[in-house]
This record gives sequence, structure tokens and C-alpha cells, in this order.
Amino acid sequence: MQDAGFVRQAFANIADRYVLANHVLSAGTDILWRRTCARHVARLAPQTILDLATGSGDLAVALRDRCPSARILGADFSVPMMRQAQKRPFEPLIAADGLALPLADAAFDAVTVAFGLRNMASWPQALQEMSRVLKPGGWLYVLDFSIPPVPPLDRLYLWYLKRVLPRVAGWITGDRASYEYLASSIEKFPSGSAMERLICDHGFARCESRRLSFGIASLYSAQKAP
Repeated sequence: MQDAGFVRQAFANIADRYVLANHVLSAGTDILWRRTCARHVARLAPQTILDLATGSGDLAVALRDRCPSARILGADFSVPMMRQAQKRPFEPLIAADGLALPLADAAFDAVTVAFGLRNMASWPQALQEMSRVLKPGGWLYVLDFSIPPVPPLDRLYLWYLKRVLPRVAGWITGDRASYEYLASSIEKFPSGSAMERLICDHGFARCESRRLSFGIASLYSAQKAP
């Protein structure tokens, strides 16, 4: 759980360089992760999708490519980030806090959130809101960073997060402090079975996880009870 005011300001500071920094820091792998998420969502043939914490719209655009007949709404509490989404262009956007969505109950077939749940002030409350706006039997997809579960990769990755990532990202964006926060948030964020339990304890009947790139990222899929 995070300080919402700090997170809002951090993303405002890095909005115009956020996409570039992501691609450089992951060597472009973040594009493949989002495409993997969109491919799994497309298998459901959803008609309505909410992309929460849509930010610069990277996942929303990938979903639009994979689900051309679906109505996709992007929501984020950072207006500067959504201005980047409009440049892509991706237009169906609303400014909204993930803890109190201005959306009707049971409105969506699928909800996605990529690299966003980790930054919300209350993970349980955010998950309950995602469950609320999902239709019975609808699916949630959470894509986020995780710590690889196998040594020595875990130690190498933590060294990269703490020593390399903030320096490189600070050079790209001019805001090292925001990426020092992002690095620390990854280390504290639950992953694997811990994340599955968190999701199932807050509005979902079942959840499973897939490790991506040796566990540097993880994709969680969870179904709301029919």
C-alpha cells in the first residue's frame, strides 16, 4: 500500500518519459508482457473491458489490437499520464481513483491492471472495487513485477532494482527519486502464492499465476464467482 499523493506526483513528474524509460529498462520486454496479457484476455472474447491504472495506454492499445470488437475504457488517477495515452491515440479515458471507481456494479466482462495495483493506497480495497465492477463470472488480469523465486537470480534482480534501475531511469527522466520509490515498491509487493491469496481474499473465487521472464514479472488471472 502506498501514499497516494506521492504516487500521483511521481507519475506526473515522469509522464512524458515513462514509456521510453520502461522500454529501455526492460530492453523492450515490457511490450511482450503486455501482449501476453492481451492475448489471454482475448481468449475470453469480452465485450467490455476496463483497463485500470491505464497510464500511458500501453496495455489498452494492446487490448484494442487483440479485441477489436470490445468496448475498452481506460481509467487512471494521473491526468498527465493519460495525456500520453491520448497521443497514442487512445481516447476512451476517465480520471478515476481505483479505490472508488465512478462506475456501475457488474459493468465489465474483464478488468485489467498492468503495473498499477502495486501503486494503490490499499490493495484489498482496490481488488474489491475491481470485483464490484466485474460481471458475475468476469475475469481480472493483474500484470506486475515480481521477484524471481530462484537464487541467484533473485539477488541479481534486487541488485539491479536498487543500484542500476534508479540511476538509468533518473538519467532518462530527470527524476531518480520516483524510480527509487518504484524499485522499493516492487520488493515489497506480494507475488506468487501470496498474491493469489490476496486476490482470492478480496472478491474472487479462484486465481492462478504465470511467471514471465523467469519471474521478473507475473500475470495473475482471477475469476469472480458466477
